[in-house]
Amino acid sequence: MNTYQLNNGVEIPVLGFGTWKAENGEIAYQAVLEALKAGYRHIDTAAIYKNEESVGRAIQDSGVPREELFVTTKLWNSQQTYEQARQAFAESLAKLGLDYLDLYLIHWPNPKLLRENDQWKIRAIGVSNFLPHHLDALLETAKILPAVNQVRLAPGVYQEEVVAYCREKGILLEAWGPFGQGELFDSKQVQEIAANHGKSVAQIALAWSLAEGFLPLPKSVTASRIQANLDCFGIELSHEEHETLKTIAVQSGAPRVDDVDF
Repeated sequence: MNTYQLNNGVEIPVLGFGTWKAENGEIAYQAVLEALKAGYRHIDTAAIYKNEESVGRAIQDSGVPREELFVTTKLWNSQQTYEQARQAFAESLAKLGLDYLDLYLIHWPNPKLLRENDQWKIRAIGVSNFLPHHLDALLETAKILPAVNQVRLAPGVYQEEVVAYCREKGILLEAWGPFGQGELFDSKQVQEIAANHGKSVAQIALAWSLAEGFLPLPKSVTASRIQANLDCFGIELSHEEHETLKTIAVQSGAPRVDDVDF
């Protein structure tokens, strides 16, 4: 799988496997195991997902060498001090059964928590859900530029200001919810684009994200969909198709019941 290079030189796979809403236990375990078997090498979880144990067990049982994997987890809001953050990091590492993390993110804006990680077993650090004003506040005192900002990005969900800001600063944008909340699957425009390429709506959404230079994090607990989502490389969208996806009007509202399983 191709990689992006983070601003500290670390290589990160261009597609990740998300585990949000994957219930701890057999559901999360089997989903991650299937993802690794299918070829994913970047796994994204978080302390608040409460599935780090299952994610870690799947990693151990997969047989994939640790050095071939890129594992991300996140610091939750309740860990408000530096020492609490260190403890939370140690707990996540233990639950995952790993010796180090590839990427550790502040889950929601709390700029004071980003500090030097010289004594932490982390290859790269970053943030999640940070808007430009959060990043401005962070960069007033931070000694390390975040390598990643994980935000909601999808066709029809294009956060122009944060995208422009992160690109200017050299911060990689990870796209959580790369399929939106399921509304793309009901869009006739997106269905037509998918039909033109002989691909699924999910594959088209991921291809759009990659064309933007984002790092999408699709999630699913169904083996066939986990595999199918990998078949998004090599799709060449026309300029018109790309712009249609970027600006498409989508219906917002309550997530579909199966939004975790695209």
